[in-house]
Amino acid sequence: MALDELKSAVPDYAKDLKLNLGSVIGNSELPQQQLWGTVLACAIASRSPKVLRELEPEAKANLSPEAYTAAKSAAAIMAMNNVFYRTRHLLSDPEYGTMRAGLRMNVIGNPGVEKVDFELWSLAVSAINGCGQCLDSHEQVLRKAGVDREVIQEAVKIAAVIQAVGVTLDSEAHLA
Repeated sequence: MALDELKSAVPDYAKDLKLNLGSVIGNSELPQQQLWGTVLACAIASRSPKVLRELEPEAKANLSPEAYTAAKSAAAIMAMNNVFYRTRHLLSDPEYGTMRAGLRMNVIGNPGVEKVDFELWSLAVSAINGCGQCLDSHEQVLRKAGVDREVIQEAVKIAAVIQAVGVTLDSEAHLA
C-alpha cells in the first residue's frame, strides 16, 4: 500500500505527521470519493513529487474516472483562483475587488461530479494555498448544501497533513 510506503518515508523527528497521515486517511469517515478526491487534490497542491507519486495510484484506484479528473481539475483551478483572489484580498486598494476577474472557471459550474465533492476538494486546496477568500466562499457553499463542519474540518486536516508531509519529505530530499 502506497500510504504505508509514504508513512515509512517520514523521518522519526516528524513522527506526529506519520501518525496523523495514518489517521486522517486510514481512519477517515468521509465517503471514498470525498476522501480520495481530497487526497489527490491535496497531493497535487502540495507540489511534492514524492507525495503525489505515492498517493496518486491509490487515489486513482478508489475514484471513478470522472472523480479522478474532477479532483485534478479542482487542484488546477484553485492553483489559479487562490493566487488571483488572495492577491485581490491582500491589496489595500478595494477597487480591485470590484473589477471583473475575466478568468475562465467553467469547471466550477460543471465539474463532472457532485458539486459538494468538488467544493470540498476546492476548499482543501485553498487551505494549502492560503486563500482566505476562497476558503470562506467554498465553506459557505458547503454549509448551504448541508455539509457538517466536521466534514469540512476533516478535509482541512487532510490538507494540513499532506502539505506537512510533502514539505518534510522534500526538505529531507534536498538535505540528502
